[in-house]
Amino acid sequence: MHNEMLSSRRIGRLALAIGLALAGTAAYAQPLPPADGAPPEAEAEAGRDAPAPRGRNSRGDIRPYLEISQVLSADLDGGETLTYTSVAAGVDGHIQTRRVTAQISYRYERNIDWNDALGDTDVHSGIASVNVQVVPGALSIDAGALATRTGGEGRALGVTNRDDAVNVYSGYVGPSLSTHVGPVAVNASYQLGYVKIDDDRIAGTLSDDFDESVAHNATASVGMAPGPLPFGWTVGAGYAREDSGGRFDNRFEGAYVRADVVVPVSHSLALTAGVGYETIEAGQRDVVRDINGDAVIGPNGQPTPDPSAPRVLTYDMDGVMYDAGIIYRPGPRTELQARAGRRYGSTTVVGSLAHQFNRDYGVSAMVYDTVESFGQVVINDLRNLPDDFNVHRDPLTGGLGGCVTGAQGAGVCLGNSLQSISSATFRARGGTITFAGSRRLWTFGVGAGYAHRRYSRPSDPVFNVVTAGEDESFSLFGSVGRELSRTSDISLSAYASWFSSDLAALDDVTSLGGTLSYSRSFILDRLQLQAALGIYNSDDGVDSATNASALAGLRYTFW
Repeated sequence: MHNEMLSSRRIGRLALAIGLALAGTAAYAQPLPPADGAPPEAEAEAGRDAPAPRGRNSRGDIRPYLEISQVLSADLDGGETLTYTSVAAGVDGHIQTRRVTAQISYRYERNIDWNDALGDTDVHSGIASVNVQVVPGALSIDAGALATRTGGEGRALGVTNRDDAVNVYSGYVGPSLSTHVGPVAVNASYQLGYVKIDDDRIAGTLSDDFDESVAHNATASVGMAPGPLPFGWTVGAGYAREDSGGRFDNRFEGAYVRADVVVPVSHSLALTAGVGYETIEAGQRDVVRDINGDAVIGPNGQPTPDPSAPRVLTYDMDGVMYDAGIIYRPGPRTELQARAGRRYGSTTVVGSLAHQFNRDYGVSAMVYDTVESFGQVVINDLRNLPDDFNVHRDPLTGGLGGCVTGAQGAGVCLGNSLQSISSATFRARGGTITFAGSRRLWTFGVGAGYAHRRYSRPSDPVFNVVTAGEDESFSLFGSVGRELSRTSDISLSAYASWFSSDLAALDDVTSLGGTLSYSRSFILDRLQLQAALGIYNSDDGVDSATNASALAGLRYTFW
């Protein structure tokens, strides 16, 4: 498969799902059962051949590159016009052997400011995944890593090189076991994850000074597909924990055990139901208090954490969970899954739809309801990366652009996962819908996503200035591209996002923008001329900034 990262032409091939996996799946949440009627953890049926290794059929394709560009950026609200030179080095590629599949897209960029207005800056961005088959088809080790940036709360999209940024670094590693004992499928996994936040913004910091977190996630299950019995079944358990750094030393801990059955009704329809028990607890440091028990407020208007005081609970829930639903698959192009029940102390509804109209066009939708934390969201996004993923970079900034898609249109969008960075536990509800495809010389993708997060915090009102009670975001994205010839193409993309929070220190944030890019290759496709135009607007209720940028540059790829 062609590497989408090697030219701005491939940005036009954006089968983009703006909200796909908006907040990921909770580390301990049960997945929906597969459409073949097998229970969720018993998808590998007895007697089925071991799955083929992930990724491409070729053994490897590593393409390092060097790039130099000249960029002009103008503040259309009466600000400065900046000129800077961008020098970048990166690598895109994959390696596949019988036991190892690895894929990486990494870019280091040095921006040299001509005006001495912003100063020189360094930007790291990239994403990678590795799968090692220790025992092919049975025991494997997976790992992933991410480096990206946002503009802060509500500004995951449209971050330009003249913006102050919040850098996000993450990684995970862990083994997975998938085997059979007779007709019974046995599955187990463990992942160790890490998230680091580096806030480079001059004015202010993240509301609760989130710094870093370490997360653990373990699951195990046994199950059997329909066949020996007229129904499929699975029994599974899981445990998740995240310890977050920062001022309040937040901690999340959850565990569950549950059983599911899948009853085939016809060749295309199955009924499913499950019941289980789970417990979730989250807490943080209390604040320094005076002799009257009132919180001591510092000169910055924020309370001061007290590491010597007992921890206070922010979320405490345990009880029975249950749900039921359908799995409908009338043909290989359509799959619908839906469940409704009770979880987290209230009604919950989840579901997914995927339909391929033909080999060129497809639509997908998702409705989710989870309880989780920021670190779990980012790590789960990494764990859910599709095979043969394509990263769609902004042609003007080199940024990841928010979404990582696969060859079949599936993917993970990082944009809305990064809209709100907080160490607090939250319940996330939302939905997404995407439509994407290609036809001859044209490619396109459109998508929309909505997310509502309700945060858990101590009952003392003093914490209201530290963590939002709730926030919500809505995003739209569209892209279209056309190949002009074998060596040239043009693409256009646009986005819009709205973010709202009840935190007093934050106003609603609106981000709008679009880019137009052109590329042409020379000298055996190794040397590439790149040109791009872009306009970005951000309004946080206090300041509104509109920036227009133009880029002209050359890239040389070593392959």
